[in-house]
This record gives sequence, structure tokens and C-alpha cells, in this order.
Amino acid sequence: MTKFILVRHGEPRYDEVLERRYFGMGYDLGKLTDLGVKQAEERAEDPIFKDAEIIVSSPYTRALQTASIISRITGIPLTVENDLHEWMPDTTFKFELNAGNAFDEYVESKGVRNESTVYHWESYEHLKKRVRLALSKYQNHKKVIVVCHGVVISTLTRFNDMIEHCGVREVTL
Repeated sequence: MTKFILVRHGEPRYDEVLERRYFGMGYDLGKLTDLGVKQAEERAEDPIFKDAEIIVSSPYTRALQTASIISRITGIPLTVENDLHEWMPDTTFKFELNAGNAFDEYVESKGVRNESTVYHWESYEHLKKRVRLALSKYQNHKKVIVVCHGVVISTLTRFNDMIEHCGVREVTL
């Protein structure tokens, strides 16, 4: 069994992406605030990371920046795993509807799509399968740090797990 130390990214900022009028997945280029950088630096000192063999990160900027800070401070090697990316509010990639409303609908329906679903969001079951498949590649390690997103982490803990920025959860798979 592999112990996975799940870390949510530090506090993000989106002012630059909004200023540039990025939309859809362009929003995922948001980097950390100064506080987010500090959160990552402080988290990197956590003894929970002792004996971890690798850091696996979502490719999104806020997670990758958090992971790179932890890697720099701990000396633990870092790799990127594309399928640890954030939950998808629009699986059509058209982004014609409000992503915030899509998330509200996702939460209200507990991630289960049905005949009254308006938005094209990724279901909880699909996200869960995607995340578990991505992590299965690292089960040859004893201890792995995973830096990603709150909704992604919730597929390994519980649906309504509202994890704080740079918060940690441990799971064994």
C-alpha cells in the first residue's frame, strides 16, 4: 500500500488572467498570491513529508507553483501528472455557461448528473476514476506527495471535504 499525502495548492490569484480576459481553461493559469507562496513555504517544513519519494503535481499553475516550492525546500523530486488537473466545469470546452453556476449545480446534485442537469460538468464518479487511475502509476512508492485541487482531493476523502489552501489529507491506496 502507498501512503499519499494530499496537499491543496496555496491561495491563488486571478487578477492577471482576468485582466488579459482569459476564459475557460485560461483561468487555470492563475498563480499564487504572496500569501499562497508563504503557505507553500510553511507547508514544505511539515514533518509529514519525511521519507516521501516523489511529488506529483497537477499541471495547473497554482498547484505546480505550490509543488515546486515544496520540492525546492524539501529536495524531493517533482513530476507533473496531467490527470490530476482540476474538476472540469464544462466537458465540452465551449465555456458558454457560467462555471460558478456549474459548480453550484455539481454540489447540489452531489456530483451525480441526471436528466435535469443543465451544465456539462464532470461527474464525481468520472473525476474519481480519473484521479485514481493517475495515482495508480505511483503505487510502486511507499510515500507520495500529491499537490492538486480541493475537489480532486475530495474524491479520495469525501464529497464535501472543504480543504483549506495548503491543507493536507492522508490516504492509503
